[in-house]
Amino acid sequence: MLPEPDPRLCQALAADLRAADYASSTLREAWGAQADDAVARGLRRPAERAVDSRDDALAVLGRLWGLGLTEDRERVASALPSVGVDGAEALGLVRVEGDEVYPAVLVRPQAFSDDAGEVEWWIASDLDEAALEGPLPEDHVLGVGGASQTLARLQLTRGARTALDVGTGCGIQALRLRRLVEHVVATDISERALRFTRLNALLNGVDGIETRHGSLYDPVAGETFDRVASNPPFVITPRVEGVPAYEYRDGGMEGDSLVAAVVAGAVSHLSPGGVAQSLGNWEYREGEPGLDRVRSWVGEEMDAWVIEREVLDPLAYAELWVRDGGTIPGTPAYGRLIDAWLDDFARRGVTGIGFGYLLLRKPLAGGPTLARYERVAGGGESAFGPHLAACLAAHDRAALLDDDDLAASVLQVAPDVTEARHYRPGEGDPSVIELHQGGGFARRIEVDPALAALVGACDGDLAVGVLIDAIAQLMEVDAAHLRADLLPRVRELLVTGFVSFAD
Repeated sequence: MLPEPDPRLCQALAADLRAADYASSTLREAWGAQADDAVARGLRRPAERAVDSRDDALAVLGRLWGLGLTEDRERVASALPSVGVDGAEALGLVRVEGDEVYPAVLVRPQAFSDDAGEVEWWIASDLDEAALEGPLPEDHVLGVGGASQTLARLQLTRGARTALDVGTGCGIQALRLRRLVEHVVATDISERALRFTRLNALLNGVDGIETRHGSLYDPVAGETFDRVASNPPFVITPRVEGVPAYEYRDGGMEGDSLVAAVVAGAVSHLSPGGVAQSLGNWEYREGEPGLDRVRSWVGEEMDAWVIEREVLDPLAYAELWVRDGGTIPGTPAYGRLIDAWLDDFARRGVTGIGFGYLLLRKPLAGGPTLARYERVAGGGESAFGPHLAACLAAHDRAALLDDDDLAASVLQVAPDVTEARHYRPGEGDPSVIELHQGGGFARRIEVDPALAALVGACDGDLAVGVLIDAIAQLMEVDAAHLRADLLPRVRELLVTGFVSFAD
């Protein structure tokens, strides 16, 4: 078990890491961009080769905690003058045998920026497969992986008073939420994970994070929050003997029941106007599409925006997660695990597994007004949070407007939107007109000439109704009929971020 972190030792360690300039950019510069990218894929050797002759503090700590390699005690002592080797051992970060220091965890820098500015944290987590040179233990606490980064980028950026991080793991979502809210409660079924969360909060000087042990919402029964975030252990895993149950990815429930519990439980733990955001997997079963399953979990009390990014067939899904656990393809163990997954899916009639993002909101008053369940494949994830916030604000404003009010509104096309026209050889009119979104979810939608003309004319000057009347006159069609056709589509363009209110 990881020791309970000592605040004094954490402060001393932070001083040493700062003095060594132990940061994402300096490590990438030290061993090169190509080697740095290889580290993210679990390949350490190129980075090790680049710095193996160096004995400065950055190189020593990079090898020890960035790559998970054994280091000479004298060099580690020189790199950690404040906390010392004994202090690092007391924190549970290293194991000392004679003149050699073995990493007990990874401590890696994580840089990001948000509306509050740029920040660099050090995030401690368990040793990965490369450092262990083998499969992970079932109680492994994952560091900042791709899913964690995706959820962090999805988070709305507005401030609030309280937040809940369900299944906090190493604590990265709790740390991110704390930049937006006054107080964060972080829950996890793993006490080891909670200790990592407390360690990372102390190491980075972040207060206001309270950890509670227990499953899902059990530790916060009867409480409500302005924000809820969850990167739950959503991986669908067979509940049979011989299949490893990794705590960081498997919540111990059958099928997609854990994600269903996260979704269904949000309604009773959100304050009015509160927002919950989560990642998840959901099953497609014979006669029951996956997004319809999610809709049934949400119920009728919440606004919902659910985006499905991809659907895997059962075999592809099984291979993904068997490899993730470190089992080598082609071995007997690999085949046995694949069979276990396929048998589990066959028992429930699963034909596919969806992966995506969920945004749920408890209405301030009245019933829900938003119910979007859609498949969107593209997108530049760096701007998802602000994009979602802007789209929600546009939806809320448009929901209060009847068609006459919307026609009286002045709109402007988003600066990232471009238009593409496709012509058949020899024809003067386009056969296809598309609007392309450069940011957000990088949507591409096909539009007719009337809607293309309207979007092109939305420059923040004239009202929508005036523009439609002018387009109707140019196209020699009935203005009332054109208005009835275009206004619902204008609402969709507002929600998806192609246009926005000009004022």
